[in-house]
Amino acid sequence: MAGKKKKKVNPNINVVAENRKARHNYEISETFEAGIELMGTEVKSLRTQSPAIRESYAEVKNGEVWLVNAHIPEFSHGNMSNHEPRRPRKLLLHKKQISRLAAATQREGFTIVPLKLYFNEKNRAKLAIGLGKGKKLHDKRETQKKRDWDRQKQRLLKQ
Repeated sequence: MAGKKKKKVNPNINVVAENRKARHNYEISETFEAGIELMGTEVKSLRTQSPAIRESYAEVKNGEVWLVNAHIPEFSHGNMSNHEPRRPRKLLLHKKQISRLAAATQREGFTIVPLKLYFNEKNRAKLAIGLGKGKKLHDKRETQKKRDWDRQKQRLLKQ
């Protein structure tokens, strides 16, 4: 099967939530891996329940990157100090990465989009974020046409 590329999937990574619409709505130019500052009940909730990052985004404020509008459900066995489900969460990145993100969002019109929330090999919660520009409707149609043509081309090459 010439031409087929398989994605390298790390078996030690446990994906908790994925934003599948992100690559449809945005043209992702660069990706980063960020740590998340979480409370204890949030980590427990991530392991047992499914969070939602579809309508969330990240923004740079005062030299820090914050994840806004991500929904991590309350932990079912939590006490009165349980976390708030949609609170802003701080993302942990290097200073160079933060300055790169800040410059891109201010000058170039990019958006910081969360792509995937997962636990890495060391069981730490990580967030894959992408620097993306919003696609227009005609761009979305163009990518769909290209994808369909590539599929059709592969079928023809098989025969």
